[in-house]
Amino acid sequence: MVTVVGLVIGFDLDLTLVDSADGITASLAEAGRRIGVEVDPERLEPLLGLPLEDTLRHFVDETRVEELKGLYRALYPSIGVPATKLLPGAKEAVEAIHDFRGRVVVVSAKIESAVREVLDHVGLAADDVYGERFAETKGAVLRELGADVFVGDHPGDMIGARWAGAYAMGVTTGPHDSVALREAGADVVFSDLLDFPYWLADFVGTPT
Repeated sequence: MVTVVGLVIGFDLDLTLVDSADGITASLAEAGRRIGVEVDPERLEPLLGLPLEDTLRHFVDETRVEELKGLYRALYPSIGVPATKLLPGAKEAVEAIHDFRGRVVVVSAKIESAVREVLDHVGLAADDVYGERFAETKGAVLRELGADVFVGDHPGDMIGARWAGAYAMGVTTGPHDSVALREAGADVVFSDLLDFPYWLADFVGTPT
């Protein structure tokens, strides 16, 4: 159990708080189309959550990564953001943390400006936002903030949580199952965030 005072809980963004798969796919497909590259959604799905450059290297060679990245990021606000939806329980999870006077931190592999646009679009209020972080670099942020918990859908999120000494909560709302998340270090795995407020109440005790 932790005390309520100073409670900090971090979340990954894509496929943890929001269903962004369609928007990412549509944005990248259009960016690819503009430079004559086909982006296969089936190949893209298991790559969601990785740093953007790592994902793009599966579709173009190194000489074209920056070109495709620039196009994707230019298109994402008009194509990807509007197609993004809250995942079940996300709003209630954030509200529950704030009810305990805790801080909500979103740490994502996505560029920070895009994280903020997505949060604004879906109406989620985060206290801090950090972009372009993955695995250990997520962990560095979480450690600096003294995060108590980090929640994510990707094995890299579990690595980041363990690196920071935070409680690692996995959710299977992305392409990775409970086995993969536990193997990466998850302390607990849920199918979604619907039960998060009840879990949080047990974790921190009764609010004052």
